[in-house]
Amino acid sequence: MVPDIGRGSRTHGLLVYLYGPGRREEHTDAHLVGSWDGFAPDPGRDTDPQVTLARLTAALDLRVKQADDRAPAKHVWHCSVRTAPGDRRLSDEEWNAVAQRIVHATGIAPDGDPDGCRWIAVRHAEDHIHIVATLVRGDLRNPRLNYDFNKAQAVCRRIEEEMGLRRLNAGDGTAAKNPSSAEKFKAERTGRPETSRETLREAVRQAVAGADDEKEFFTRLREAGLRVKMRHAPSGDALGYNVALPGDRNRHGEPVWYPGSKLAPDLSLPKIRLRLADGTAERATPSAADGRADWSPPARARRSATGSAERAAVLLDSDDDEAADQLVGVGELLDAVAQTSPAAIRAELAAAARAFERATRSHVRAERADTRALRSAARGIVQAGGALGRGEDGGTTAMLVSTLVLVTLAAARWHSAHGHAQQAHASRQAAEYLRTAYRQAAATPMRVLHDQGRALPLAQRRTHEATLRAALPEQCVRADGTPTKTDALVATLAQAEQAGHSPEALLQQAIDMRELDTAADVNDVLVWRLRRIAQLPAHPGQAPGRPQVGTSPTKISANRTSERNAPTMVPRPAVSDPRSGPPRR
Repeated sequence: MVPDIGRGSRTHGLLVYLYGPGRREEHTDAHLVGSWDGFAPDPGRDTDPQVTLARLTAALDLRVKQADDRAPAKHVWHCSVRTAPGDRRLSDEEWNAVAQRIVHATGIAPDGDPDGCRWIAVRHAEDHIHIVATLVRGDLRNPRLNYDFNKAQAVCRRIEEEMGLRRLNAGDGTAAKNPSSAEKFKAERTGRPETSRETLREAVRQAVAGADDEKEFFTRLREAGLRVKMRHAPSGDALGYNVALPGDRNRHGEPVWYPGSKLAPDLSLPKIRLRLADGTAERATPSAADGRADWSPPARARRSATGSAERAAVLLDSDDDEAADQLVGVGELLDAVAQTSPAAIRAELAAAARAFERATRSHVRAERADTRALRSAARGIVQAGGALGRGEDGGTTAMLVSTLVLVTLAAARWHSAHGHAQQAHASRQAAEYLRTAYRQAAATPMRVLHDQGRALPLAQRRTHEATLRAALPEQCVRADGTPTKTDALVATLAQAEQAGHSPEALLQQAIDMRELDTAADVNDVLVWRLRRIAQLPAHPGQAPGRPQVGTSPTKISANRTSERNAPTMVPRPAVSDPRSGPPRR
């Protein structure tokens, strides 16, 4: 059950809308299900609705007129309450009970208080009601409505339990502000796939990902095509900023500006300054230690970022409050990857970044903030430019996305341990999107590795299979007793041995890096760990030194750079909600 509270100044205008046909003729059988005294006139059940509407407006506004200039400017309190999809249909009597509990809990009309505010509850659809109240009490004082939204949320959680409705995750006040109904209708009217608020929030989030300082942050905003307006103190110091979309104007023809703090709590200028100061991104690009010199900058940046992501996962597993900082860095890394990855998987990665944005905010604050490694990784990915969907670019993208699945699942466990239900759900959503992107990114390199493993001499293959069985006896056998397919992992061990590594020692190092219990496919996880720590190509067409059995060297286009996708602000894709379930990878 979801409450949504707003305030206004036109009682009659709101009633006309509630009793009208709606913007898309969606309102049916509008009628009262409750009121402050049970005797309010109902335009939906009267033979002359216009006259009755005027009577209802006058009754609601009576005390507002009596209070005169003591009444608040926005004297109309409006709360819509909606059941979740799949919930049973509530009767009018049940909706009346819901309305009475909400006006009591929020302080609009406490039980037993004869001076409570006047209110009504209108129903014009099966799944929701609208509660309208005027904010002047019978003693002509204003009601005390501190934290009315939080109180409405809390009572809705209790109502869900008592009425057998779907129980939603409780909020903690750290979520970004949802678009208003007016913003949604404007987006629909102008043909936009989402509201201006949502587009701007994503653009600002992408601009701060890996930014080195304020100047670079604002430069990125302008390069993304946004209008930017600064707010200054009398001393000339910048206090904040506003952003607007080109062409988005109000009824007076003026740009519609949004302060950063109204896009999301962590996008205000002071919060962004703290992030830049706490985790200043290094200017250095990935070094040669992150890959061979002939590999592209995007491939080397992704390989370097994989190591940073793995360390973040280990910190999240520690269940320490200091891990809260890592969540912000992981969010920036996801934004950077979404902006620069191949078009075929960009939509899923963008959806993962949007979902995880909710997981980056909670009331837990780390005392010693340090996100330098992750912010540096995000910066390196953005500066390296767009990656191709093939060759080493494609392979390292699969390598990084595989690790990001693991990180988001670790974030889900961390949030669950701290009682952050919404953030844990958002982390699991991000993991589902990342899994989808991973399957597509990894399809070609895994198929090549499988073929290479099958092409190895029988004796060599059996030797590496014995190494795997000794180190991973449970993972090498399915529940039905049949062996799992380890061809890609065998091929990786063979290539590591050819490069001068000890397969046994290298495999144990990969296993010890982190738990494997959440892995849906242990083989894939170990393949990418081994290839990263042994500096093997992520695209297995050619191993270091000489071509592998049954393969030929991968041809790299001389026109590679011009084919890259430049970093871009990713639009919201039309993707379905990921299925819920246990955090399996």
